[in-house]
This record gives sequence, structure tokens and C-alpha cells, in this order.
Amino acid sequence: MAVEVRDAVGADVAVLTGESARELMVAVLSAVGGRLVEWTATQVAYRPGAATTASYTARVRWADGSVTSERLGACSGSLPDGVARLGDGRTEIGMWRFPFDPALPGLPAAMDLERMRRLLGDAGLGAGGLPRPRVRAYRPMRRAVVEVSAPGGARIFVKAVHPRRARRLHERHRVATAAGVAVPASLGWTDDGLVVLTALPGRTLREELITTGANRLDPDRLAGGVVGVLDALPVALATGRRRRTWGQKAPHYAEVIAGVLPPMADRARRIAASVDHDTPEGPDVAVHGDFYESQLMVADGRIAGLLDIDTAGRGERLDDAACLLAHLAVLAQIRPDRAEVINRLGSRLERRFSRDLGRAALARRTAAVVLSLATGPHRVQEAGWPQHTERRVALAEQWLAFAEPTAPSATSSTTSSTVESSTVESSRSDVAAR
Repeated sequence: MAVEVRDAVGADVAVLTGESARELMVAVLSAVGGRLVEWTATQVAYRPGAATTASYTARVRWADGSVTSERLGACSGSLPDGVARLGDGRTEIGMWRFPFDPALPGLPAAMDLERMRRLLGDAGLGAGGLPRPRVRAYRPMRRAVVEVSAPGGARIFVKAVHPRRARRLHERHRVATAAGVAVPASLGWTDDGLVVLTALPGRTLREELITTGANRLDPDRLAGGVVGVLDALPVALATGRRRRTWGQKAPHYAEVIAGVLPPMADRARRIAASVDHDTPEGPDVAVHGDFYESQLMVADGRIAGLLDIDTAGRGERLDDAACLLAHLAVLAQIRPDRAEVINRLGSRLERRFSRDLGRAALARRTAAVVLSLATGPHRVQEAGWPQHTERRVALAEQWLAFAEPTAPSATSSTTSSTVESSTVESSRSDVAAR
């Protein structure tokens, strides 16, 4: 794998996935009395011209003979303080053991039972015994989400972010809650970057769509609820600089694809050139910023809440609409056994959004988001990622074709082709698209 990556991308990715990474992992674990047994790169976030980050799982044998599974993180570029360093003469990387991420100083506290007991006690949730925290998400140097069961059985999610973002995230949740949007309530924040959030009822829309009972879902009811959630986002969240749209970010994702898979470079760049734009395609509104099916909670067959408003701000409704359509299209591609029900909901949403936002603009913007999702198979180091990347680029091309005036409906045209050509991909790609 390391030789393939070195031929395809810059030296930083090669070092992060090759022998140098293993050597540094051995050194980091040896310093705490562990011996590396085996390791796997689980994420590689390649960003042309900027720092590349990676995360790993490792089996580690300890002095008492026990073997555990450990997480580690690493980055290239401008290395932060407090990390182990190693280079190959051209590129230097830094590495750390989870939870000691240098950009998330609150994360060790989120994984510490005694510190969590005190934090939840300060939030008014009691200070009794706590089960071990459960890691729900981790993106090196960006964020982590840890689930904690408070005394009495309440589920609490502790989000670790950069310290300068914690108070702002807390305030966003307070603003949305005050406006009547069903988002997790924020119980407080800490100076080292922790935000304590309550749980919402139900399951994610993604979970609902891929279960055996998915055929019972009412797509019209769900589509109406989705639009209702977007309409409810308060104008107070539309602050700060206007977000760059998915269309404007498409050239970046095209270069990521070009870097990791050069044979796809021309196709990815053509898509990016077709969806990029200088002038706004819609009015400024409050947007979620990363609006897809895992961010929507469903209870009793209706949309019951919205997660992860970290990225909320000022932007175009087209972006949120296209983000959801693109994710549903990719989900139908990677879950052909559920493609019919997924595409049924996608069709309802496409018609509703096209009526309000314009069919051609929506199709172009959706193609841009699908292009961004084409970077996912490499980022999670999925087996066969070049083939899966190509399939997502092809899906983006289909959406771009739907922007033509005489093209058929996007979701109706993709339903049969995605079922016929898809295979079920790994669970890692199923949950990590970007």
C-alpha cells in the first residue's frame, strides 16, 4: 500500500502510511511500555498544500502480557508542540496517542472517569458512578465526540473541539434552542474545549433508511419535515463571513482526487470547472453547513431533531439541499439493498427543492457535493478505494448531466443504475464520506 500511495500523492501521505509511520508508532508506544503487534491506517485526510492528518488503530502488547486496541493520530506540515517527530529526509510527521491530541486539549478529560464525574456534577446531572466513556467520532486535530451515560441513565455527548471554538458552539446551541429548533441542548462548555450536549430522541435518518422496516417510512412526511427543519434555522445563525459554496469548493476536492488517483484527475477537474461559480446562486440564509441524513433524527416516523450545528452560518439554501441529496445518492450506491427506499425519499426531496431553488442549480450543486464525497474511500483507507472513488466520480457526472434542460429527473434516472452497478462497501466508508 505504501508504494502505491508514494507513486500517487505527495511525500507527506507516503510517510503517514508507510514505514516511517510504523517506526514512529513503535517509538511512541515503547515510551509507555507497549509493543506494536500490528497497525492499520483508518483515516488519511489529504489536503493539497496544507497539513495532512491520519489516524490509526493498533494492537499493542503490554508488559503484563495483555493485548489492547489503541488509537493514534498523526499529521504532517507545521507540527504542534508535544508530539513525537520523525522524518524521511524530506517530510516530517508528528504522532500522538489518543486521547492526547495536541489540537484538542480537553479530550483527555472527556475520556477520564473522575473528570467526567465532576463535569457532569457541575452541569447538574449528579456525581454518581459512570460507565466508561464511549468514543463516537474522532477526526484528528479537528473534533471528537464522546458519549457518557449520566447517573439516572441520561445519555450525554461531550464534544471536544479547539478551545477557541467551544464557547461559540455552546452559544449556537443556545440560539437554536431558543428559536425552537430541536437541537441538543448545551449544558455548558469548558476553557479547554469541551461542550456538554444532551441527547435527542429517536435514531438518525440514515439508521432508519437502512433498517429492514425502512419501507414503512412515509417519504412525503419526511421530506416535509426536512424542509421544516431548514426553514426553522434562525436568522441569528446567519452570521460571520458568507460560507464558500460546495460549488466554489469543488476545485479543492478535484485536486484531492487528482493527488490520490491521477487517472481520475481530468474527470474530477471537469466536474469542478462545471460547478464552480463566482456570483451567488441564491439569497443568503441561515444554513446548517453539513446537512445530511446522519444529522437528522427520526422518531415515530417524523423528523425530530438536528445534530452537529458546528458548521451553521450564513450561506445558500442550495448547499444544504444539495448536501442531503448527494449523501442520499451515495448511500443508495453503497447500500443497493436499500436503494429503492432511499431513492424514493431522494425523489420527493429533489422535486420539493427543485421547485423552490431551481432544478439546474440544484443538480450542479449536488454534483459538487458528490465530488467531495468521492474523496471518502481514500480518506478511510477502504479496500478497493480507487474503484469506489471512480464510481462516485461517475455519480457526480450523472448529476451534472441532470442540469441540462432536457435531462430526466435525477433520482429516477439513478435508481436502477445504482442498484445494478453497486456492491456493498465497508462499514467505514458507509459512515465517513468526507
